[in-house]
Amino acid sequence: MFKHEKELFHPVAVEKPNPQFAALLQEQLGGGNGELKAAMQYMSQSFRVKDPEIKDLFMDIAAEELGHMEMIGQTINLLNGHDVDADSVPAGEIQTHVILGLNPGLINASGYSWTSDYVTVTGDLCADLLSNIASEQRAKVVYEYLYRQISDRKVRETIDFLLNREEAHNAMFRDAFNKVQDSGSNRDFGTTKAARMYFSMSEPSVGKNKTGDEKQVEPVSFK
Repeated sequence: MFKHEKELFHPVAVEKPNPQFAALLQEQLGGGNGELKAAMQYMSQSFRVKDPEIKDLFMDIAAEELGHMEMIGQTINLLNGHDVDADSVPAGEIQTHVILGLNPGLINASGYSWTSDYVTVTGDLCADLLSNIASEQRAKVVYEYLYRQISDRKVRETIDFLLNREEAHNAMFRDAFNKVQDSGSNRDFGTTKAARMYFSMSEPSVGKNKTGDEKQVEPVSFK
């Protein structure tokens, strides 16, 4: 059961209308790394989760993402102002001016409709958690790109809040993964040493000594 509370997670405001940036912000409403995608992904994944704590985690974060979606929609509405005028958007998505009457829509920054193809559900908890960690990281990157392209202090405050919540969700999913990492697809099903071998396919290879003879190659360590 869900209920709507009129108070937003974080108040949203703009210093002045900016239809161009409203078009960019549509990406986080109806895009492949946006808030609707996140809400639908975590909610869909939760249906088969047997661990009650992790199931609640998925549903709680999904519900919060719907709240974030509301924040983004409100911000887009404020940035668009109240006049339909495609000339106000010299580049970017103008579909809202001819179809939606400036109403925030379930479309991305290029005007493409949201699709459930964005949602990843495997039924394997480890795989889904890793997908969620990556989803939060990608969403954070998009918000960082958006933050750099707006000088509006109030819009920046909203984006900064959402950035920090993406980071929080990322950490929560990482903690959940640590709890179950020896289960499901992450278990050792008797795989051979091939599962732990590294093949150096680069030339000249770090796996060859000065005489050209092969030597034991260790996986690359990124420190």
